[in-house]
Amino acid sequence: MENYLNLVSKILENGTLKQDRTDVGQSYSCWGEMLKFDLNEGFPILTTRKLSLRIAFEETMFFLRGQTDTKILEQKNIGIWTENTSRDFLDGRGLHHLPEGDMGKGYGYQWRNFNGVDQLKNLVESLKNDPWGRRHNITAWNPSELSEMALPPCHLYQQYQIIDGKLNSLFFMRSTDVIYGLGYNIISYALINHMLAKLLGLQVGELVYMGADAHIYANQVEIAKQQVIRLPRELPTLNINKDYDTLEGMLELEFTDLELVGYLPHPDFKDKPPMAK
Repeated sequence: MENYLNLVSKILENGTLKQDRTDVGQSYSCWGEMLKFDLNEGFPILTTRKLSLRIAFEETMFFLRGQTDTKILEQKNIGIWTENTSRDFLDGRGLHHLPEGDMGKGYGYQWRNFNGVDQLKNLVESLKNDPWGRRHNITAWNPSELSEMALPPCHLYQQYQIIDGKLNSLFFMRSTDVIYGLGYNIISYALINHMLAKLLGLQVGELVYMGADAHIYANQVEIAKQQVIRLPRELPTLNINKDYDTLEGMLELEFTDLELVGYLPHPDFKDKPPMAK
């Protein structure tokens, strides 16, 4: 994960100070960044601070299942969507008709019901039937329904490719919170690669992150500086200890079906500033 730390350093050293829409108000930003991870060399989870595989898994499955009621996550003690689906936040977006906790037509809704199209189902079928194809993609950016989402999607596009029996994947982000968000985004799309590869009888391949605006919020600068001086440790290995050969079987996976072997990270930072909102 040295490439991730290099990106953090680049933003700290060369990022442009910009005003932003959040309550923080300022961020340091770099434009047009890319990171690559060979999933055969280990599972790409940060070792310079401890991240939660469980949180990433549950949110990823929430999206893959096309769910929008974030209270499903809250019942699992995962509150990452609580503030952005509160009554005040939804009303501020003009989403008075949505019940508190509903994220509207974002992310998983679009993955499974983009104007009536189940993109995830189509992706699996296209990977099976046209393994050489270049049209294996999913998009969450639906201009006709952006106003019906609690938040417009940040990770808005994903694409897949099969080469030499390996599944490669790429995800594009229009806006990336590099310190709090990107580590979890990388975990999420690495999980999807592993799950789809197992479904299709393939090996995992390369995961690519592409970001338009990659930024560090002004209130994150100090912990970003602390993170880049930590030495990264050996990446762990991910095992999925359940067999399946259908999409339905994949969507029945539970966190207890996963095993992360050899994850020995540095501790997370204490007294972290709140997430920008």
